Amino acid sequence: MRADGLFIAVAVDDAAALDAELARKLAEVCPVDIFATDEEGTLKLVDENLDECVLCRLCLDASPIGAVEVIKLYDNDAVLA
Repeated sequence: MRADGLFIAVAVDDAAALDAELARKLAEVCPVDIFATDEEGTLKLVDENLDECVLCRLCLDASPIGAVEVIKLYDNDAVLA
């Protein structure tokens, strides 16, 4: 799954998005509420919050390598590493 804002895009591996524990953890750590969970516990991206991203890396640190990507659309689609 991927959602694009004006400046930031977030991509989450489909298998990771279905992991209820990871979804809960991402929703908990994000300081600007980009991540949420639905009633089944799967991950949802909150489109209107994408451009609030402060590039803190907490979502990257909370997830397995490659499960979440933060893409800087303003920087030729550079991926936050």
